Amino acid sequence: MSVNDKTPGKVAYTNARLLDPASGLDAMGGVLTSGKEIIDVGAGLFVDGTPDDAQVMDCGGACLAPGLVDIRMHTGEPGEEHKETLVTSGRAAVAGGVTTMVCLPNTDPVIDDMSTVEFVARRARLLGLAKVYCYGAITKGLKGTEITEMAMLADSGAVAFTDGLRGVADALVMTRALSYASSFGLLIVQHPEERSLSAEGSMNAGETATRLGLTGIPKQAEVIMVDRDLRLAELTGGRLHFAHLSTAESIEAVRRAKAAGLAVTCDTAPPYFALNEMAVGDYRSFAKLSPPLRDESDRQAVIAGITDGTIDAIASDHLPQDEESKRLPFGEAAFGGTGLETLLAVTLEMVHNGHLDILTALGLITSKPAALMGLSAGQLAAGRRADLILFEPDRGWKVTDARLHSKSKNSPFDGRPVQGRVLQTVIDGRTVFNLED
Repeated sequence: MSVNDKTPGKVAYTNARLLDPASGLDAMGGVLTSGKEIIDVGAGLFVDGTPDDAQVMDCGGACLAPGLVDIRMHTGEPGEEHKETLVTSGRAAVAGGVTTMVCLPNTDPVIDDMSTVEFVARRARLLGLAKVYCYGAITKGLKGTEITEMAMLADSGAVAFTDGLRGVADALVMTRALSYASSFGLLIVQHPEERSLSAEGSMNAGETATRLGLTGIPKQAEVIMVDRDLRLAELTGGRLHFAHLSTAESIEAVRRAKAAGLAVTCDTAPPYFALNEMAVGDYRSFAKLSPPLRDESDRQAVIAGITDGTIDAIASDHLPQDEESKRLPFGEAAFGGTGLETLLAVTLEMVHNGHLDILTALGLITSKPAALMGLSAGQLAAGRRADLILFEPDRGWKVTDARLHSKSKNSPFDGRPVQGRVLQTVIDGRTVFNLED
C-alpha cells in the first residue's frame, strides 16, 4: 500500500472506462483533476492531447469510477483498538475502494456528544486515508431511555442518528426521537431487532438451527420492529432508515410504506444477498452475523428488493472482531464480520450474475448512499472532490487472511473466490492505495 501525502497538480487520467452512476455515464474517456478537485470529465476529453502541465495516468482500459461510500461500519476506535483502529479501518477501506465511510456510534466513549464527533473527524483527517463521518447516538449512552441533543450533534458533524448495534426498543423513546429529528430534518437509522425475541439466539431459526442444536433467532425479531417503526414514522412524519434488512417480510413492508408515501428508506449488506444460513456449515463462527444469515427464500427476496429499487443502498456492515471473540464455540462467538474490502467485489456478483447492470450496482455503493446521508461524494463530475477508484470488474481473487488489511480477519466470505479488484484509490487527488505497491 502506498499513501502519497502530497496533493499533486493536474493529473490526466486517460484511456479509462468512465462509470458515473449519478449521471449515467458509461464511456471510454478521461478525467482531469487539479489538486483536490475534478475539473473535467468526458468521453471526448484529451482527443487533442493532454495538458502540457498535467501528469498523465494511462488507465489501460480499466474502470474509473467515484470512490465507494460506505454508510455502515464500526471503526473500533475509540475503545476497542484491539479489534480495529481508524488506521487499520482506513487501510482496509482504501484497499477496497472505499473513500468515504460513516461509522457507528458504538464506541467507548459513545458518540453521543460533540467532543467525540469532533475527535473521530479530526483523527481521520490527520491520517489522510478514507474520509470518516459519524453517526450520532439516538439515546444517551446507547441505553435506549433518553434521547440525545441531536441538533447539536448534527451541528458538530453527525450525519444521521442511530443506536448502531442496538435497536431502540422503547416505542415512546423512538416516537420522541422521530419527532425531534423531524423538526430539524434529521434522519433516524434503526437496527431492526426486537431483542426480547433474539437475545438468546445465535443463528436464523429453522431446520438448520435445529439440526445444529443452536438456538434460533426468528425472522419476526426483524419484522416486528420494522412494522412498529413504520407506524411510528407515519405518526410523526419523521425520516426513517432501516439498516441491513435481511427478510422477505420486512422488505415487503418497506415496499408498501414507500408506495404509501412514507419517508422511509433502507439498505442491506453483501452477506444477505450473497450468502444464506447454510454458510454456517459446521459451526463456522465467521458466518455468525447480526442480523443472522437467513434462508434461501429470504436471500432471493433481498435480491428482488435490490433489483426493484425497494432497497436504496448497500453497506459493508463492517464489524471487526478479534480472534479471541470469534474462535469460540458458535453459540459463544461474537456477532459480526468485516466487509470493507469485499464490498465492491461481492456487490459486483450482482452484475456477473445478471441481476444488475454495472452502473446500477455501483450506484448502490456510491451516489445513492451519499445522497441518503447528504454527503458530497460518490459522483464523477466536474467540481466534485477527486475521490476516485480504478478497478477491473472481472479480475478474480480469493478472500483470505493474507489479502485483508483490516486488523481483524473475520470475513464471512473467507475462502470465497470473487471478481472485481481495486487497482488504485485516490482521495482528494492523492493516491492512497496502489495494488502494485
